[in-house]
Amino acid sequence: MTLDEAIREYQEDGHEVTHVVESVCGGCGGTSFTVQLTEDQAMRRTCLGCGLAEFIGDSDEHWDPDDAEECECTCGGEEFAAALGSSCGPDGEVRWLTVGLRCLKCGLCGVYEDWKIDYLPSGHLVTRA
Repeated sequence: MTLDEAIREYQEDGHEVTHVVESVCGGCGGTSFTVQLTEDQAMRRTCLGCGLAEFIGDSDEHWDPDDAEECECTCGGEEFAAALGSSCGPDGEVRWLTVGLRCLKCGLCGVYEDWKIDYLPSGHLVTRA
């Protein structure tokens, strides 16, 4: 299963994923990351190539560095490719975000977090992978 397929298959509360965007480092264009997650549904990825840390979706609004934990695959791997799935309404506004990771050690793909978006405008979040 690909990362895109894993994200599209996972439909929390019936929210169909309408867009999937691969995470690409804004500094060097890299696609390999360590990823941190908080209990408040916030995620930040750090590029393995250049060390640039960037938030996924609207995570910058909910980030608590004291609560952050490294994501880890069931195989023990901590390096990932990442992608953001968005569930958009007919108006193009994002209703739900889903973050999937593919372990670079074993290739396992899965959804690590998802959250509801309850404000407008939110269409810009589609590209915040």
